Amino acid sequence: MFIGEEPIHITKNADIAESVIMPGDPLRAKYIAENFLDNAQLVTDLRGMLGYTGEYKGVKVTVMAHGMGMPSASIYVFELIHFFNVKRIIRIGTCGGVNPKCEIGDLVLSKEIYTESNFAYTYNGYVGSVVKTSENLNKIILKTADLLNIKLLYGMTTTTDVFGPYVDFEKIFARIPKSYDILTEEMEAFAVSHIANSMNIEATTIMTVVDSKYSKIVLSPKDRETKLNNMIILGLESLIK
Repeated sequence: MFIGEEPIHITKNADIAESVIMPGDPLRAKYIAENFLDNAQLVTDLRGMLGYTGEYKGVKVTVMAHGMGMPSASIYVFELIHFFNVKRIIRIGTCGGVNPKCEIGDLVLSKEIYTESNFAYTYNGYVGSVVKTSENLNKIILKTADLLNIKLLYGMTTTTDVFGPYVDFEKIFARIPKSYDILTEEMEAFAVSHIANSMNIEATTIMTVVDSKYSKIVLSPKDRETKLNNMIILGLESLIK
């Protein structure tokens, strides 16, 4: 495997903390840095993928965007771990609800992640279709959510290679083993956890449900901001435990 001596997609020698919170959208990374971190500094902006390091309640934290889809997310997760010695990653993002248990605006923590993608096989020959997220990190997040009085669902998600609303997701869902109680669908969590597991660090995913096959509700901009802020706070509070 050719890796090289320097990162290709993150600025060389960037000041990266051991604990990282990762949204997909670079502008959401900027929003988090400006509104939740003290002394935040832009540490990388290669290819427009923004990363900031600052302090949350006195603890050094990095917020680093990872882009859309498993290939993009995997690049940044790998480089953070391999070149910058990151130890804990919490991905935060939006998702679609595919289970009546999920309501619009709910926060969901991934316990396990299913995919029908060949991503893991291509990466390192892994032939399974399910990966687990960090049990220790999940325990911290569940406890933190309880302390903050934030409703948090905990269960299985599915990561796809396509954007769910743009395809016939029912055909995809019909192929998923019926024994899997899938709550949500999104596009990055499997890769984040598989890379992290393969490199022996802790990682998990917290999501906000923004659309659902069981609801016609559309979050107002104010409600969307509130729900996403709750997710951001839960992620940051959990990282500093």
